[in-house]
Amino acid sequence: MATRTPVYFMSHGGPSTMFDTEHPVYSVLQNMGQEITQKVKPKAIVVFSAHWEASPNEIQVNTALMTDLIYDYYGFPPEYYDVKYPNIGSPELANKVIGLLRDAGIKAKGVSRGLDHGVYVGFSVGKQHPTPHDPAQLSKTPRHISHLTPIKAFHPEKNPLNIPIVQVSQYKSPDVDQHYRLGQAVKALREENILVIGAGMSVHNLRDYRFGFNATQPLPYVASFDNALKPAMEAPPSERQAKLAEVAKRPDAHQAHPHFDHLMPAYITAGAGGEDQGKQLWTHHDFSMGWAMYRFGELPASA
Repeated sequence: MATRTPVYFMSHGGPSTMFDTEHPVYSVLQNMGQEITQKVKPKAIVVFSAHWEASPNEIQVNTALMTDLIYDYYGFPPEYYDVKYPNIGSPELANKVIGLLRDAGIKAKGVSRGLDHGVYVGFSVGKQHPTPHDPAQLSKTPRHISHLTPIKAFHPEKNPLNIPIVQVSQYKSPDVDQHYRLGQAVKALREENILVIGAGMSVHNLRDYRFGFNATQPLPYVASFDNALKPAMEAPPSERQAKLAEVAKRPDAHQAHPHFDHLMPAYITAGAGGEDQGKQLWTHHDFSMGWAMYRFGELPASA
């Protein structure tokens, strides 16, 4: 019987994920959101996003009560900059996180910051938008999108969280053990029904993605790295850190992740998983992107 909240690694996708109802991840994120709100029922969420790197030796924690969204992407249609996601922070929880980090010997400080798209793309955005009728805007709309309906993993009305969200940075560093230890430092939150989520991608190569708009097959490194990550994430907890360290040394690691920012949330969640087993919930391969989702720990017995 589960006595602590599970931990989730979520492949969050890019801004177009919010509107692309035809992509397989759309329903996966919806189902994951329902699992969290209806079965896990946490009292708060602490989330690490690939899009917030602080410094090589310091972690930052958002201590703000009210935050705006950060539209940290460029060149998209106007609708992408109108999305809303009602949210509230928790200075009390943020300070608890800072305390846990410092107790683990991690330099940490509080800052005031908005939520970046690594968080709200996968979580939820509010209002719906019609298909743009301006041909100039249609030309900018990502492929596979026939109509614009924001994704609803945690829809503010249909599947609301109604709990605080505290975002924490990762290091500006490719050190995988450093990020594993970061996850270990916050694992005690799970004993208080606080959910830890890492938002990144199991494979993320934007450099190659620019050349793949008409591609029908993923590049070879997508499957090879994603497939290698799975047994390490699912390894016995006593072996997991060492096996994950080996994955990061693979020849295809820097093809799958030219910059390790989107990989680090996987290591953070693996660390936060503690003695709980990891399980891949789903994966999918696009041209230069891998979409694996993982959970560490079991759902509550009553779920």
